[in-house]
Order: sequence, then C-alpha cells, then structure tokens
Amino acid sequence: MDKRKLILLVGALIVAIGTALAARSLLTGSSAPLAEAASTVPAGPKVLVAKRALPVGTILTAESVAYQEWPQKLMKDVYFTEGADDMADLLGTVVRYPVTAGEPVTKGSLVAPGDRGFLAAALGPGMRAVTVPVSENTGVAGFVFPGDRVDLVLSQTIKEGQGQAFNTAETILRNIRVLATDRSTSSGKTEDGMTEVRGFSNVTLEVTPRIAEKVAVAQNVGTITLSLRSIADNQSELEQALASGEIELPADATPEEEERLLKTALSYPHDGQSSYVTGGDISRYQPSTMPAPAPSRPPLQPVVMGSQPTNDTAAPRISGPVVRVSRGNNTVIVPVGKDSK
Repeated sequence: MDKRKLILLVGALIVAIGTALAARSLLTGSSAPLAEAASTVPAGPKVLVAKRALPVGTILTAESVAYQEWPQKLMKDVYFTEGADDMADLLGTVVRYPVTAGEPVTKGSLVAPGDRGFLAAALGPGMRAVTVPVSENTGVAGFVFPGDRVDLVLSQTIKEGQGQAFNTAETILRNIRVLATDRSTSSGKTEDGMTEVRGFSNVTLEVTPRIAEKVAVAQNVGTITLSLRSIADNQSELEQALASGEIELPADATPEEEERLLKTALSYPHDGQSSYVTGGDISRYQPSTMPAPAPSRPPLQPVVMGSQPTNDTAAPRISGPVVRVSRGNNTVIVPVGKDSK
C-alpha cells in the first residue's frame, strides 16, 4: 500500500474517534443539568382521591381512597390534604354524592356517623334498615364489621303434642349488607393500626321492604344467626345467575351499562332459593320430617245393656270408672271422670 494513503487512512480514523468522543461528552453534559433541574421541581400537595367509583351510600374504607399528588393550581379548600386531614378519621363515613375514580373526595361529599341523616345516606335507593339482636354465638364472635355481607340463618325447634322435637335450620336471606354494629358504623383501630374486634348485641342491616317484613317475622319464629360471606362469593353467584338466565342483560347494552347492571346485581340482597337442614341430617336419632300429630280419642258414649249393636258395629269399649243407671228393665253404663266431658 502507498505510504501516503496509509497516513491519510490513519488520520481519518483518529478524526472519527475524536468526533465520537466529543459527541458523547456533549450528550452526557446536556442530560445532567436537565435531570438536576427536574429533581428540584417542588412536588405538589397530596389530596384524597377515589381509587374506584364511589356511588351514593358507599361506606368509606381504606381500600377505596388514597392520597395522590395534585397540581397546585387546581387545589381547592374543600379537598382533604395529607398532613392536614387524617384518613383514619374519614373511614366509616358515607358518600353523600357520587365520586368517580380518580376524582378528589370533597368535604361536602361525605357524611360522618352521628351527623343528621347519616343512616339515610348510607341506604341505597329503595332500601330499608332493620336491626337484629345477636350474641357472640350468633354474631360470628364479633368478626362482622360495617360493609361486610352476611347470610341470615333461621333455626327453630318445633314440638307437636307428645312427639319428639323437630329441629331445623334454614338460610332464609343471602347477601345482606351490614350497616352498623350496635351504634358503630366503622371498624375501630388499635394503636398499632390493627382492626379491633369488639362484641356487639345488635346488627343493623340493609334490606328491601319485603325482606324487612321477613326479618320481623323470623325474629318471632326462632333464632337468627349471621353467616359471614366471602368477598369472592358474589362473583361466583353472579356467574351462576347469568348462566341460568336468572339475570338477563340487554342485547344492545353498552359495556358501561353492563358493568353498572352487574354491580347492582352483586350488591342486591336475595331472599329466594333457601337451603335447610334438619335434625335427621345431623343425627340418626333425630327426626328428618315433621312429626305427625297424635290422633285424638273420640268421646265415650253411654252403652245400653242388653241392646244389640246396629250397622254391624261393636259397642265402644269403656275404660275407667263407670256408673250403672237402671230404669225399669234397661240398665245404662255411664262413664265418669275427665273422659266423660
């Protein structure tokens, strides 16, 4: 190779390497000030926003709201801000006006326990509130909190005459929302943030007018026991209802309308398709069906001695003390005592 061409090739290579290094230093130097400038931008205040849609009557929980940074220019005095407002004080309040997902929760959109109209705001449209007395045995030992959903089990003992007692238990209502336990509408917290389990003697439930009548009658019939439902139960029962045709969605419904209808179906209480067990399902020594009433004995009639039975029927058999009454040639046997009444 020519010596001159070799020198030119080496020089071009040196110039290319120098250009690449210079470009790299320029790029690195320009990115550092930008990153430093971005890190010095002050963060905006954090306001309380809804993590999901909160319709009217929703009881506020820690899973439904969270603090999120908000632009300073869009701040309003009605927002709850971190540091100034404690989220723990807002848990258990009820949404008075609907709040969409990602929207700040305002002070006017919540009503706190003890405020006038609190319970009425917690009720859904067309719903009613009823109170049921419970104990530790019938109230899941206190592990039921406002916002949970329960089933109602009615147990009763039926006695017919001198027969054996008939014991039965029946799930009469399903998917009932708990509004309050005693006079508390929120679950208490201990100092370490854990949920405090407290005993209670009354539970207030959200039901339809028809179910309210059933609950009133059930309290007089037998003992009502609460059965706590799993969070996953509603979804599985909804799928069964859709498959069986019990719930029908309009063919022209939009995805938003379908979601709204399904949420309504999930939150609605049910009073049909009750299941039951009897004493015979638990023990072989218990009856599995209602005992038949004991037959009543017909009253005893006087018998005339020497007379012949009519219509080929034998004279009734008399037990107990009797009195013989003679009139001429006829003698009549009359029973006495309680059987003669």
